[in-house]
Amino acid sequence: MAVGARSGHDGPEDRPEHSESSAAETPETTDRNRDDGDSPDGGGSAPKKPRSFWKELPLLIGVALILALLIKTFLVQAFSIPSESMQDTLQKGDRVLVDKLTPWFGAEPERGEVVVFHDPGGWLDDAESPEPNVAQKFLSFIGLMPSAEEKDLIKRVIAIGGDTVECKKDGPVTVNGKALDDKSFIYPGNTACDDVPFGPIKVPKGRIWVMGDHRQDSRDSRYHQELPGQGTVSTDEVVGRAIVVAWPVNRWATLPVPKTFDQPGLNAAAGITPAALGVAGALPLVLWRRKRLTGGRTDR
Repeated sequence: MAVGARSGHDGPEDRPEHSESSAAETPETTDRNRDDGDSPDGGGSAPKKPRSFWKELPLLIGVALILALLIKTFLVQAFSIPSESMQDTLQKGDRVLVDKLTPWFGAEPERGEVVVFHDPGGWLDDAESPEPNVAQKFLSFIGLMPSAEEKDLIKRVIAIGGDTVECKKDGPVTVNGKALDDKSFIYPGNTACDDVPFGPIKVPKGRIWVMGDHRQDSRDSRYHQELPGQGTVSTDEVVGRAIVVAWPVNRWATLPVPKTFDQPGLNAAAGITPAALGVAGALPLVLWRRKRLTGGRTDR
């Protein structure tokens, strides 16, 4: 009986030990324990460990290569200056960055710009290109090095489609009858064209006339007048405009358009005159007024 009476009237000191721990655990503490990864059964989800650097490295390299290819194809590309034909503006061995984006939007070369273009055919037949190694080919492919295989040239645009360009011995280069002041960019001591006078030449639409800044050491449009286009270059062959000298560091410089190409009246002979613009602007107004006057009348 004593045993039975004791079992029926347990005091606090006689309660099982596990009951205290059970009473202490509430839904809130259980959830907190699970959040901390300390669930009662030990099966809580621990935070994922980040990947190691070496596992991420191939992905980073792949993304970098894709970006480099996209930049080379659509934005900018590096080119190496192979000769002295653009001195003193550019020296042999300089690396320039060429804007390839604007031609994608239909922009065409403008007078005074320095442009890179593919050999139109017959310009570089005698030039020898060094054979690049595997590393050079790969770096050229992704745009981190200038291409050593492509036959490209770099010259300054002197005249564009519709212009008439000419240069007589002892005289300046003229575009549409306007003389160019080229002393600011041609090689010191050079003449405008005394070695090869030319013209007048009417530049066909969609083509450009190009010349090197080192006039007495540049095989430019003057030397290829026997070819189709009379020495002019199709704008389809233009890769883009050289915008900056990127290497070596001590040669860093932008390549702006000389001021002489902004002189008033340079476009006059190409058919763009103030009188023509005035007529074009007034004609729609005259037609609109005539239509309004005649439309308001009633026949009787």
